[in-house]
Amino acid sequence: MDKTFCIGEFVFRLRCPDEIQPPANFLQFAADDGRPVQFTYDIEVADELPRPETILVRHPDLAVFSTPGGEGRLLNVRGETEFYACYRETDAAHARISVTPEKLDSLRIDTMFVSLLALERRMIERGGMVLHCAYVHYNGKAILFSAPSGTGKSTQAGLWEQYRGADTVNGDRALLACPGGVWTAQGWPVCGSSKICHLRALPIHAIVMLRQAPENTVQRLHPARAFALLYTQITANRWNQAAHLRTIGLIEQLAGQVPVFELGCTISQQAVDCLAQALYPAE
Repeated sequence: MDKTFCIGEFVFRLRCPDEIQPPANFLQFAADDGRPVQFTYDIEVADELPRPETILVRHPDLAVFSTPGGEGRLLNVRGETEFYACYRETDAAHARISVTPEKLDSLRIDTMFVSLLALERRMIERGGMVLHCAYVHYNGKAILFSAPSGTGKSTQAGLWEQYRGADTVNGDRALLACPGGVWTAQGWPVCGSSKICHLRALPIHAIVMLRQAPENTVQRLHPARAFALLYTQITANRWNQAAHLRTIGLIEQLAGQVPVFELGCTISQQAVDCLAQALYPAE
């Protein structure tokens, strides 16, 4: 494969052997509109992965190290000890990725494939952030339901489909960016277990932070409280000081410009009605 893709404002070239097949969610972002390529990824299959001498940061599924061209990452699956891929930036516009043959079939899983590319790193550089959320289209705008896994993002999105005729654009993530000064939710090639992944960009009407509760209550959050909750659900490269500070600044901007609500909710039509009254008081 030798193909150009576009996610948000990031246009990149992906070169890999035919035995590596990107997942269908990712292929939606193929682009051939003549815009210049900003970055090139070369993926190879390797029996052995590079082993850096020094690891800067270790996470359950990631080890970060420095390369002469920038950043490197060793990737593994949580709970497994062996790495399945190595990402190495060779200069400001290129990265080489080595993957083990044992994990080639697993790369059809969107989370594993997208992890190869360190895409959130490129998004932050261009003023974008990845929010863990269910992204819903309603009345021409986006409503984003965000919370830790298992809280009920997809459930509340489904209730809005059932009772308000909304439709879900992505069941697990959205790219947030501010082109032209308007915060917009955009497609992202990972959708988790929801299996709902569409390529669509909409202005954000509101972000709704969810918590389970015995009764349905909603309140608009002060930007400081909104920042604190958003920070926990946005992908941030905390080991990279410049990227982390950039992310913090973007979250502050987002929390100050986009309405953020907290919804204590049950699984019911009443939860939809309670939130709708706060989001659309004129109705």
